[in-house]
Amino acid sequence: MRPLEDVRIVAVEQFGAGPFGSVHLADLGAEVIKIEDPATGGDVGRYVPPHQEGGDSLFFETFNRNKRSIDLDLASPAGRGVFEDLVRVSDVVYSNLRGDVPEKLGIRYEDLKHLNPAIVCCALTGYGMTGPRSSDAGYDYILQGLAGWMDLTGEPDGPPTKSGLSVVDYSGGLVAAISILAALHAARRDGIGTDCDVSLFDTAISMLTYPAAWYLGGGFEPKRVSHSAHPSLIPFQAFETSDRWIVVACPKEKFWQRLAGAIGQPEIATDERFCSFERRREHAAELMPILEGAFKERSALEWLELLAKAGVPCGPVNTVAEALVDPQTLAREMVVRTEHPRFGTVEQVASPVRVGEERPSYRRAPLRNEDADRVLLETLGYTQERVAELAEAEAFGRTDA
Repeated sequence: MRPLEDVRIVAVEQFGAGPFGSVHLADLGAEVIKIEDPATGGDVGRYVPPHQEGGDSLFFETFNRNKRSIDLDLASPAGRGVFEDLVRVSDVVYSNLRGDVPEKLGIRYEDLKHLNPAIVCCALTGYGMTGPRSSDAGYDYILQGLAGWMDLTGEPDGPPTKSGLSVVDYSGGLVAAISILAALHAARRDGIGTDCDVSLFDTAISMLTYPAAWYLGGGFEPKRVSHSAHPSLIPFQAFETSDRWIVVACPKEKFWQRLAGAIGQPEIATDERFCSFERRREHAAELMPILEGAFKERSALEWLELLAKAGVPCGPVNTVAEALVDPQTLAREMVVRTEHPRFGTVEQVASPVRVGEERPSYRRAPLRNEDADRVLLETLGYTQERVAELAEAEAFGRTDA
């Protein structure tokens, strides 16, 4: 069996953050039943361009492989009844909505424990279910600004800059997955479920890590540093070579000594101005022109070969296209393929989660409501007559829609 093959998750999720958390659990074998709102056309991720057709998109494929989909109107009494039947036979109810919505929808542990005392209810929201922002919609780019990330990112004389990826969303999804696994372990041990109140805001604030500790512990305020440099360790940044950029890292003194030799200037390793982390930080304005001038004398490939031979951590600044064909990417089998009725062979990146030697199998993301029969007839044991009654009662959306 795959690690989570005995776990069933009812997911009231949409867009990126929530589905990113559950897709890794699905890859590990969990049965993730994705509840989609028929009134809104299902998960909004189905309509994100480019490469979007009808109710499918490559964006949606990325976050929803290995899952099941069913249309269900949770606002209707009949739809709520189906949802409650699913709660009875499931382990987790997972959602990513505004912080005030889980209570309104009645999907917290307090609302569901009478159906299943061991149910785990994980709500990934923008700001959490408490606090003055709890009812606000939280989006990655807004949170990067709110949590101080953008103030730390970019060139010193440039505008505040976000990450090129939705790092808050993805990190929040992973935090939710960790919370689910911890709560599920406790529920199976004790027979009692719980709530997991996870937020993107908390995630973003927690990831301030050592800059926050520097400020809280001594009032040190990190500032943007040119060329994506580390805020205190020098050199640890991007350098321009004669043809493109590379990243060079000296997080240990031994690497600094090796770098000095590699650029043909071993004397700077013991220069009183540059002989320690603190001294290099104090004299960065004198050191940087020396290093920048040296790196412009050779090509990126020449420097990468030379630095690797000298034992200095380094790497190219790849494009996305280059990163996807990097030998390490291929060796780690980080590009996987699924077959889709509309898009044909779909290539996407694999989950980095690894448990044991067996690699996960990958199934394309579901078409909207594709798994209704499987969920209703097999998982819940409904008859065809019961399904027809529920459809008439608009459990799966308005019949005239």
